[in-house]
Amino acid sequence: MKQFAKWGAWAAFVCGATYVFGFALMIGVLAESGYGTDGADVDQILAFVTSHAGLMTIWNMSIYVLNGLALAALAVCLSEVLRYEAPHAAPMIKTFGALWATLVVGAGMVANVGLAEVTRIYAEDPEGARSLWQVVSIVENGLGGGNEIAGGVWVLIVSAAAASSLRFSKALAGFGAAVGLAGLLTFVPALGDAAGAIFGLGFIVWFFWVAAVLGFKRSAAAVATA
Repeated sequence: MKQFAKWGAWAAFVCGATYVFGFALMIGVLAESGYGTDGADVDQILAFVTSHAGLMTIWNMSIYVLNGLALAALAVCLSEVLRYEAPHAAPMIKTFGALWATLVVGAGMVANVGLAEVTRIYAEDPEGARSLWQVVSIVENGLGGGNEIAGGVWVLIVSAAAASSLRFSKALAGFGAAVGLAGLLTFVPALGDAAGAIFGLGFIVWFFWVAAVLGFKRSAAAVATA
């Protein structure tokens, strides 16, 4: 149990760090091109991403692939940490975590393959590159960010289990539930952008909070089974 908590702390920290990196890069660099903004000029975005393909690959690998792999590890660790105090929720934590992680990693794979192909054809066929980019963006967003249903459901399950745990505080459980609700609200078009921002920024706090709890606090059940 102690080892699961240790690895879970590291996994949660990596998840939080990739979110911080993603927000920082978006605000500091990508926003100027209109990337990720509704109604942005597609040609301007294409000119940017094809001339910064290396940076975009790092972006995709960080916010999607690395984040998804760490998320999968975190789901396994949380299910083990909570299985004595929330035995019925533990398998769901692992299953829904794996589902969300798969979608996130899949989005990164699609984004990187699509970026490589768009970059390859952009100079010779700008119109074809534009059409391909729009398709890739739709698939990428559908898997990993256009809505946050999978992530919202997962953190709601974790929060419900954490509420009955001696390791996690009621404050953390309540905060996680609020983040999960924001994720579910991304399905509503009028609320999508605001809910998505709350979901992403809230998860930064939640990931680091969970990392601190797993890294430094042991529950009565963990002590008994360590």
